Amino acid sequence: MTAPVCLITGVGPGTGSALARKFAEGGYRVAMLARNEERLAALEKQLPGAKAYRCDVSDLAQIEAAASAVERDLGSPAVVIHNAVGGGFGTFREIDPQLLNRNFQVNTMGLLHLARRFTPAMISAGKGAIVATGNTSALRGKAGFAGFAPTKAAQRILAEAMARDLGPQGVHVAYVVIDAVIDLEWTRKRWPDRPDDFFIKPAAIASEIWHVVHQDRSAWSFNVEIRPFGEAW
Repeated sequence: MTAPVCLITGVGPGTGSALARKFAEGGYRVAMLARNEERLAALEKQLPGAKAYRCDVSDLAQIEAAASAVERDLGSPAVVIHNAVGGGFGTFREIDPQLLNRNFQVNTMGLLHLARRFTPAMISAGKGAIVATGNTSALRGKAGFAGFAPTKAAQRILAEAMARDLGPQGVHVAYVVIDAVIDLEWTRKRWPDRPDDFFIKPAAIASEIWHVVHQDRSAWSFNVEIRPFGEAW
């Protein structure tokens, strides 16, 4: 087992699958974590060196079980990408408070538990990378995002605290803000009249994250924002 290991959470039909493909093509053994076993099994068949693990990252026991299985099957991850996301919409008066708590467990606590589990080996090796994928909810709170934005903002601040702690120890932490509508089947149906260049391509997101993970340590990024050329911001 000489190839490095990349662990990716939230391996769905968009960014997660694109990340798995990119890192598998780049020579990594990829641990793919998600709740949907059927989708994971189908992707596992397509990607040599990739292995699927059912895991709900809001559950610490499931994270621990998946982490142990990954280490047993593939080895300790050199790269961890937290792409799993909990979302939901509504004003602070409309949402079920439990929605906010659930999203916090996925977005923020999931990142914390993954980092606590895998960074000791990275620190010992003097290298490694942790990337969290976010969106503009990490930067601002709109009225209808009360059940979601606070958890992404907390996620970004946690990642920054981690970056300041781990950077001097050789571990690169970055936060990638995806300021765009991702090109997926359901987003195409929701915005049927939009041109192709309105959407951000999952493969393009994966390519940028690959670049961030492999930056020279003399020029590491933390806050990375990506958006289509025509996006208003």
